[in-house]
Amino acid sequence: MAPATLSAIAAPLRAYGAVVLEGYEEPHAEVMALVWGPRFDREHALRLLERRPGYVPQVLHEVQKAADLFDRLADAERDRLRSLIQRHRSLLLGGDNRPATH
Repeated sequence: MAPATLSAIAAPLRAYGAVVLEGYEEPHAEVMALVWGPRFDREHALRLLERRPGYVPQVLHEVQKAADLFDRLADAERDRLRSLIQRHRSLLLGGDNRPATH
């Protein structure tokens, strides 16, 4: 997967993820739910965004672009993206499901 593609898919998450996923016990699980299947789960994305209605107009177009990019990825690239999400979670949790101490 080209770095530009990964960056484009992650852009809405980087820009709005902290706000949209605030309050979820397992935000990485919510992100994985979006990319777990062969197609980006747009319905789940809309449910996440509906919790923060002020952000929907700002984010919806970016999420749609990311979803379209994800849907065009080869299976191996989708698997790599999922692995990166799991790796990020592991790094944040210190590798053993406990919050990392900095």
